[in-house]
Amino acid sequence: MNTRPLVKADYDHIVRIIDEWWGGPTSALAHPIFFYELGELARVVEVDGRVVGFLFGFIAGKVGYVHLVGIDPEFRRQRVGTILYNAFEEACVRSGCVALKAISTLGNEASQRFHQAHGWSCDTVADYAGPGRSRIVFRKTLTG
Repeated sequence: MNTRPLVKADYDHIVRIIDEWWGGPTSALAHPIFFYELGELARVVEVDGRVVGFLFGFIAGKVGYVHLVGIDPEFRRQRVGTILYNAFEEACVRSGCVALKAISTLGNEASQRFHQAHGWSCDTVADYAGPGRSRIVFRKTLTG
């Protein structure tokens, strides 16, 4: 498996397949701003030239924020997420970040297990995304 920065062809591919990978309408979350304006930290993992995972993230102040992660269902539980998160974390440390943050919906147990296994704390925050829209907020302190 190889990780590298996202390029336009990758972005075009991702917006075509993300709904398949996530099992529902999600492509709006892959807004072009995460390629054109904030894409410096976006990464893909590929196997034999095939994109099997991606991470859209950016830095806000001194915090690296993971916005959207997708992994080809055929490649789940094969360390793709770990590779993506490690590459993002290393880039954030190099950029002087002191923490990482990510958000998930309630009931996403797989996301919660993944983040906790990688040293992230998590809290449920009521009304995080507006009234009646609680979210799980993941945080990780960086010591780079």
